[in-house]
Amino acid sequence: MVKNRELLKVAISAAFGIAVFFFWLFGYPQALNYHEENQLFLFTCDYFFRDISVVGGLADYVAESIVQFYYIPWIGAMMLGILYGTMQWLVWKVFYRFGGSYVLSFLPPLLLLWHMGDINAMLSLPVALTLVLALFVLIRNRFLLADVVILPVAYWLVGPVVAVYALLRMIGRGWRVSIVYLAGFFVCSVVAYWQLSYQYPYSMVLTGVNYYFRPLYHPCLQFVAPLSIPAISTVTHYFKAKTGWRKPLSVLQVVMVVAIGVSAWTMGYDKDMYELLMQDKLVREGKWNEIISRAEKYQVPTSFSSNCVNLALAATRQLADRMFDFYQSGEDALVAPRMRDNMSSYPTMETFWRLGMVNSSLRYASDLQESILNARKSGRLTKRIVQCQMVNGRYAIARKNIDLLRHSLFYSEWATKAEAMLGDEAAIDNDNELGRVRQLRFRKEMVYSYDEIDKMCGLLFIDNNSNKMALDYFMGNMLLKGNIQGFMQYMSWVQQYGGYYEMPRGYKDAVNCIQKHGNAPGSRYAEYVRRMMDGKGGQE
Repeated sequence: MVKNRELLKVAISAAFGIAVFFFWLFGYPQALNYHEENQLFLFTCDYFFRDISVVGGLADYVAESIVQFYYIPWIGAMMLGILYGTMQWLVWKVFYRFGGSYVLSFLPPLLLLWHMGDINAMLSLPVALTLVLALFVLIRNRFLLADVVILPVAYWLVGPVVAVYALLRMIGRGWRVSIVYLAGFFVCSVVAYWQLSYQYPYSMVLTGVNYYFRPLYHPCLQFVAPLSIPAISTVTHYFKAKTGWRKPLSVLQVVMVVAIGVSAWTMGYDKDMYELLMQDKLVREGKWNEIISRAEKYQVPTSFSSNCVNLALAATRQLADRMFDFYQSGEDALVAPRMRDNMSSYPTMETFWRLGMVNSSLRYASDLQESILNARKSGRLTKRIVQCQMVNGRYAIARKNIDLLRHSLFYSEWATKAEAMLGDEAAIDNDNELGRVRQLRFRKEMVYSYDEIDKMCGLLFIDNNSNKMALDYFMGNMLLKGNIQGFMQYMSWVQQYGGYYEMPRGYKDAVNCIQKHGNAPGSRYAEYVRRMMDGKGGQE
């Protein structure tokens, strides 16, 4: 009978891991893409020692090695399912020692899933907590003296979440032992701070250097999720010791776990943020029709979303027809200016690349890479930087970045092929992507301001009349800015070079609106103009 119960619990833990797998793979694969594109895991000794030289370095290294598999979503989701299933099983083993309930062992993992809904939450925390729980399960009570060595070593390897280990060891051992453990924990943190030569504030050493993407910011769940384990263990241990009551009310436990699970799903994952992440993922993969179909159902009213949708429309030659069928944020709807974060400029970088503005794409890629807050590289951005340098013929610089990619898992094959093309002009010209961009790019170097982006698109088209995307962006920019005179003047370009059998539907609508001085009921362009005028009036 006991054996059957244990097998049932193993099956339920496995089912929980499978549920986590489906949660990430089908629910939020865009989150996997976001974290993967903000790091570049390298199989080098230097990379390992860079991680291990910081408090919590082993947990960071293991977490980063898992995140690299997010490149293939089903593998990344599978590894997350294994991690969370293992974590839940270890929590149960901990609770079992203190007379806890199997049902409550799902509570800490669910709290962590809630925490991971924050895109700045890093996998280092779940990995560190799993390692600490495994350590506690393996170390038996009779080895108390071993903690003199274990506590400082574990603190350095997994970070301050080792406090969970110390608190669990303290339960039921009296106040004298508790003081020793607490003192030991803080001594470890001070020594770690000293060893880091004050590179990080003490608050980060005490709360986690790489548990959260944004420095000096620590959300509540970052502490609640790990500390819920010793908290629940203390309560269950108290009831076991005082009353012999091994299980709280079963119904209450189930309700609590279900409530946390539902809250994690509904409150932890912001709909608009994850829709933007999905658009970024689809732009990266070039799934233009999927971007358009999703925007037809729901579109986040931001310039980021407008950039993604317009790029998808341009890539499928629908921009002239359907541009104003979707939300347009204003003059920045086609090409947004640079922003100081690690996400907002991705669609603009991709737009510049496909237009043939190679140096602008390179500048945006470099800025995005430098804006990664924990100073890590990005496989996606490093690859784009290499492509830009190869198109420009700067092979020595391209080789340096290729050397980095060659030490990665999922970019090494591409890097090897790219390295073979260095200096081979014919091979680059014949490459489907590099050759196309090289034909479209500017022949002369020039400096321009963001306000002149429409003129740059016009010059791109003049240099190469086959660059239909540049023509679409040139005309679209004039409509967004309200340059009616310019739009009407260059309609002849659309008729002569656009390749349309008849005037695009979107341009017809705009011309009708212009001729009727905005008094055109049902006109999408008229609606856009009114919205822009109302917005400006409000600002004044």
